[in-house]
Amino acid sequence: MSSDGQAINMDTYLANGNSNVTGAAPPRSGGPARIQTKKAAKSAGMSMKAENNICHDDSGPTVKAQTIDELRSLQKKRSAPSTPINLDGNAQFPTAFSTVSEEDRQRLQLRSIRDKRVVKDETTADELWWGKCIRATPEELESFGHPDFTIYNAGQFPCNRYTHYMTSSTSIDINLDRREMVILGTQYAGEMKKGLFSVMHYLMPMRGILSLHSGCNMGKDGDVALFFGLSGTGKTTLSTDHNRLLIGDDEHCWSDNGVSNIEGGCYAKCIDLSSEKEPDIFNAIKFGTENTRASYPIEYIPNAKIPCVGPHPKNVILLACDAFGVLPPVSKLSLAQTMYHFITGYTALVAGTEDGIKEPQATFSACFGAAFIMLHPTKYAAMLADRMQKYGATAWLVNTGWCGGRYGVGSRIKLAYTRSIINAIHSGELLNAEYIKTDVFGLEIPTAVAGLPSEILNPVNAWENKKLYKETLLKLAGLFKQNFEVYSKYKIGSDSKLTDEILAAGPNF
Repeated sequence: MSSDGQAINMDTYLANGNSNVTGAAPPRSGGPARIQTKKAAKSAGMSMKAENNICHDDSGPTVKAQTIDELRSLQKKRSAPSTPINLDGNAQFPTAFSTVSEEDRQRLQLRSIRDKRVVKDETTADELWWGKCIRATPEELESFGHPDFTIYNAGQFPCNRYTHYMTSSTSIDINLDRREMVILGTQYAGEMKKGLFSVMHYLMPMRGILSLHSGCNMGKDGDVALFFGLSGTGKTTLSTDHNRLLIGDDEHCWSDNGVSNIEGGCYAKCIDLSSEKEPDIFNAIKFGTENTRASYPIEYIPNAKIPCVGPHPKNVILLACDAFGVLPPVSKLSLAQTMYHFITGYTALVAGTEDGIKEPQATFSACFGAAFIMLHPTKYAAMLADRMQKYGATAWLVNTGWCGGRYGVGSRIKLAYTRSIINAIHSGELLNAEYIKTDVFGLEIPTAVAGLPSEILNPVNAWENKKLYKETLLKLAGLFKQNFEVYSKYKIGSDSKLTDEILAAGPNF
């Protein structure tokens, strides 16, 4: 979805018939108007008239609304462009804008359109939202009509946590029928991004298109790779490779025409970020603090592929940060194993990631994005397997976590080693390698990879205490089995054959 909507500013969310929404400061050059609410306006010495039961934007005519339904109706009426549409360089009809220059006309039209997409307060990071979205071209603005989806973002206003099924003062609610999303009680601007991603996870499969929580890049020969992984596994880092073209770092679709990026920007973590380890991301961010995320348009990456589309993937890479230290750095997966590990969506939390965690803790997120999917995980897994078979893609499980022992005992696999593995996948080197099978998980691991010490390829060789390795391996395998029980009775296809194959592809002990 394009972000071309200057936001109407909400100081408090419409509740109990009350609303107070403030005006916007003058627009920035080349970007959406900067948001200034009542609180910010007072601190800047601006006069602001307080009116009860009025939702207004000082950059345009006053909008009055008592309820969310009334506001929705007004939003819809105001959603059409209010500037002229040129036909062959001439105004379609005489208007006050007919005498302005083409450049000014497009700027005014852009501003007119951009106040229809997102209704939000000053707590929503305007730059983040604008940087994450696909920016419309002047040609696309000419034919813009009503928005496909409306977001009401009132992050500073808490929801009623005493409402049935509500567990906190934060809620993100989506109404697919009305094509609306309401955000309450959170100032994390990423909720808009992820909310729309959830919508795509519903709409795209209905059209026979697979929506993916993945990074994606392409080699100079047109070979495309998908990177799946939960937070902290290296999805953004490994998909951003200065030797390859970046299609996107987080949200994609795979159709019969190939892959495409849903977004127009990237969303990278800043902790431990350095120009030495990740130069492209470091230079794209420009500024920021370590304990946060930063959003930037994809064109800030020098080797971004514009437009962000590519042919069918050649490699599908599942990333796991295994803090137990028992998964191999790389293994080649069969189709059934791919579906099993895709549905499982494994990584591990370590001390310092969340309060109370003292030792490695396995975490599972179906399809590497359980928070976003709207259909049963096996639906997405079956679509992935179908496309891999149809277009000849190979799947790999890559451990970016620990080896030689669990977290606190062993050591994190070096980023340079992981990059060597990824390069060997891209080049096709690993397709021609010799493989051996591991115990319990039954993973096919190569006997050699250029740039890697051979002793780390098979995890058991990197552990000094073999008995402890076996105990830890069985512990993790048990967690995998326990997690997958919920899917064991779900029939895929006309019979249970595929379900049985997927179950058999899991750990066996």
